[in-house]
Amino acid sequence: MVIRKDVKRAVKLIRDVVASRKAQHALRGPLNSRELRTDNHFKIAVYFADGPVNMYQMRQWYQPLATLAKTWPVLVLSRTGGGTLKLMDESPIPVAYARTVPQLEQIVAEQDIRIVFYVNQNPRNFQMMRYGRCWHVFINHGESDKMYMITNQFKAYDYSFVAGDAALARLGRVLWDYDFDKRAIKIGRPQADYFSGELPYLPDERQVVLYAPTWEGDRAAAAYGSVATHGVALVTALLATGTHRVIYRPHPRSGVVDHLYGAANKAIIAAITAANARDVRAQHVYDSGPDLGWQLAAADVAIVDISAMVYDRLATGKPLIVTRPVNPTAVIDTSGYLSDCEWLPADQAYDIAANVERLIHDGAAVERLQGWVQRYFGDTTPGVATERLHAAVQHLMDEWDRFAAVHATDIPVVPDPATLPPTPL
Repeated sequence: MVIRKDVKRAVKLIRDVVASRKAQHALRGPLNSRELRTDNHFKIAVYFADGPVNMYQMRQWYQPLATLAKTWPVLVLSRTGGGTLKLMDESPIPVAYARTVPQLEQIVAEQDIRIVFYVNQNPRNFQMMRYGRCWHVFINHGESDKMYMITNQFKAYDYSFVAGDAALARLGRVLWDYDFDKRAIKIGRPQADYFSGELPYLPDERQVVLYAPTWEGDRAAAAYGSVATHGVALVTALLATGTHRVIYRPHPRSGVVDHLYGAANKAIIAAITAANARDVRAQHVYDSGPDLGWQLAAADVAIVDISAMVYDRLATGKPLIVTRPVNPTAVIDTSGYLSDCEWLPADQAYDIAANVERLIHDGAAVERLQGWVQRYFGDTTPGVATERLHAAVQHLMDEWDRFAAVHATDIPVVPDPATLPPTPL
């Protein structure tokens, strides 16, 4: 068993090296043809040190950042070749590739970056956090009650943008000596202002059910994924009714750790393909696209695992069901919405159609849901969260100006661009 694991690690390492070299080669042309402005143009940076597998963490911020960039120019600082290729292909805002620390220093020296956003807790974030003359702000990649959301790592940042009162209460239980009034700023869920898009099917009388499970997790405490425990049974049942349309959107990491999840994922995709072949009017959807939003808005009911998808759906105020983890050691924070949600145990997955029907006609459940929406996100009127995001950024820009004036006579510890190697852009 140990030898097998070592072999797998060696194979993965070789694949990673090969993929990195391919990305470096592919980047030569695009980088040589792009010029990054060196006139202190960019005021906000979004730091991303991950590769393509975690691109979903950036994608959900594309539209809010593009809108923000109309007021304060925004630049993505990408640290990996594969991630940079994806970002250059997808991102609506400019992307700079900084593979090495000297290249990162060059970009910082050439720009007037006052705020740096971080969407995750990658250890390489600290290579950027050495710069003191800007605000380092954790914006995360979703709102949830997962373990990830109650980490002391929040203290590493100058500020954190959080969704609402539920986030403050959650962090308040674990963070000692933290100035919430100053450092935690509520912005709601600005991504929800962009939950729209072209539907890949023609709407009809069918009830649309979104099944959006998370991956299996890398440890038992975070084993929230339902693909292998609930997924096949519930999707099979919904496909068989003839009155439902399934949108299946699995996490991009499904099956990375456990091959059983990968096999179940493939079985669900195959079942959807077969159902569409039997009835072309069914128009079931296997969704692996980069855009998230239209699915949440279009579905009559959503079935999700304990993940950020719970709260993305919650922000729409529409019915949802949460799968209950089978692993008894999976940590469930029942102090928030999960204490009052509509659970789906694995042994009821086959009866999902009845569960969906019951939920839609349950007035008390709808009322409870609206209370939680307010607690997690505040005012969800379209456009309000975007206004709060812009107000938070304006506040930090004003604070930057205030502190810059106080420290105007300080000798800045900033690398001289003339002493650094050229930026490969």
